[in-house]
Amino acid sequence: MASKINVCLIGVGDVASALVQGIENYKKNPDKIIGILPEINQYSINDINFVLGIDVNSNKVGKDLSEAIFAEPNCNMKLFEPDFLNAPVIKGPVMDGLDSNIKSIIPIDENQKSSDITNEIKSKNIDVTVILLPTGSHEAVKFYAMSALEAGSCVVNGMPSHVVMDPEIVEKAEKYELSLIGDDIKSQIGATIIHRALTNLFPMRGAILDKTIQLDWGGSSDFCNLLTPMPDGSLRYEEGKRQSKTEAVIANLQNRETVDCQISAVDYIPFLKNQKEAYMRLEGRIFGGAPVRVDITMFVEDGNNSAGVIVDCIRVSKIAKDRKIGGILNSACSFFAKHPPEQLEDYIAKKRLLEFLDAKRDR
Repeated sequence: MASKINVCLIGVGDVASALVQGIENYKKNPDKIIGILPEINQYSINDINFVLGIDVNSNKVGKDLSEAIFAEPNCNMKLFEPDFLNAPVIKGPVMDGLDSNIKSIIPIDENQKSSDITNEIKSKNIDVTVILLPTGSHEAVKFYAMSALEAGSCVVNGMPSHVVMDPEIVEKAEKYELSLIGDDIKSQIGATIIHRALTNLFPMRGAILDKTIQLDWGGSSDFCNLLTPMPDGSLRYEEGKRQSKTEAVIANLQNRETVDCQISAVDYIPFLKNQKEAYMRLEGRIFGGAPVRVDITMFVEDGNNSAGVIVDCIRVSKIAKDRKIGGILNSACSFFAKHPPEQLEDYIAKKRLLEFLDAKRDR
């Protein structure tokens, strides 16, 4: 067995909080582990070692990751208080991540100097860098992905900004034999994955899907950010997130060009905190052209819903690093991400991922 998996978190928000709490809890309570793929047996929860966090929030910079995950405006539910991790949170450059309403809830201290990100990641021997920045942080996401690769780290992109779809980033990853997983990590049991399963049910049963909608709302800083207009007047939600979700929902339909599909973030409701709620409606036709309609609602703790998937991404990335496989991990991207280079039905994507784990598929 190879060494521990040293991990850096770019963005110490609610998903990072859920991720750190969950992993550190499971290390002490292995009998309680749920929410990760058992087929990834080359590495376990115990092998994941948080060594660095990067943020711009002055309440988080300078703290240990174990403490920073609970700093405001984080509002993910507190399930476990980790011991001191010896994983400092350092300050990154203030880029386009704060070009939205979240700047009003994230304090910045100009006296805190930005760190040399590449050197910091390299000095900590980071194996996997996980990007968890606000949606719309396109410049920042590319900056951190390139910095991580330059420092010798694989990259998991949790955001809808382009990483695996950026030729420059992919070329560097291939050159350095470092893997990429992304873009926009799926939730375990989230609105998009449920919506996708229901849309795929229609052709599987010989029915026709004509139109569908999905409306999401929540109280986390991500919703505060998503509903902020860009300088050109468009919403940040339009800058990749809507495309990512829509593609994930209808990509495998033969009639996807004619399906009327509308997916929207509709409101930021602070008292919901990190709870996300969603409504989905699907309308179509069955035998004889008779109408059928499905309505479904759901709610979930949003940070935890992504965290388990990221645990699997981290472990798969380290396996690829051990094998010196660089560039896009297509099987992992298709199974774990909403906007991968290749959209596959979930059962096919998982089959290919298992083949990769068994070394029967190179990526």
